[in-house]
Amino acid sequence: MQKQTAKSVGNRYHQSSYHAPGINMEAKEQSMQAQEQKQLIMRVAQHRDRQAFGALFKLFSPKIRAFGVQRLGQQGLAMDLLQETMTTVWTKAHLFNADKGAVSTWVFTIMRNQCFDMLRKVQHNREDAFGDDIWPLFEDVESGDGMSDHKMSDKLLENMDKLPPLQRQIVQGVYLQELSQQELAERLGIPIGTVKSRLRLGLEKLRSYLEKHHD
Repeated sequence: MQKQTAKSVGNRYHQSSYHAPGINMEAKEQSMQAQEQKQLIMRVAQHRDRQAFGALFKLFSPKIRAFGVQRLGQQGLAMDLLQETMTTVWTKAHLFNADKGAVSTWVFTIMRNQCFDMLRKVQHNREDAFGDDIWPLFEDVESGDGMSDHKMSDKLLENMDKLPPLQRQIVQGVYLQELSQQELAERLGIPIGTVKSRLRLGLEKLRSYLEKHHD
């Protein structure tokens, strides 16, 4: 019994010793990666080093995109999440504090916060509500033959001209040229998030103008 126990203990000791080098190597590799990421973020923070930022982008983009697809359900939204997350990393790199955690922890915290904001905006999407309110007015402009419709057409276009140029460009593109937000983003060379923001602000102002006209 004592021999079996000793043998058993010896086997366990042998197995533990055998696997220990692998565990140590993995921990050492993770430590080296964490140190490399820290050096990269510091170069971004202190010198606005684009090459260092590119390395961080390449490192984190696959995980952020995968997370975005899983949580948001669309490749387009996942790309928006990647862009918003890494833009924040670039602009706020100076806020990273190594004493509070690893770079990966900091980046993924930003990612989760951005994802939460995107989900909240999707759930409470005001653009659809504005669009539903505005579309009948545009349909009146296109199909009306009476004097009141012509007056509405003139008033609508007049109010659209009052919008700030960048907002007017987006509203006209979506509702008069019937372009998708993605198409506008590609044509203008701006992020889809910027298109959405300008559309929302433009429709807010346009609806306000039209409500005053009807009062």
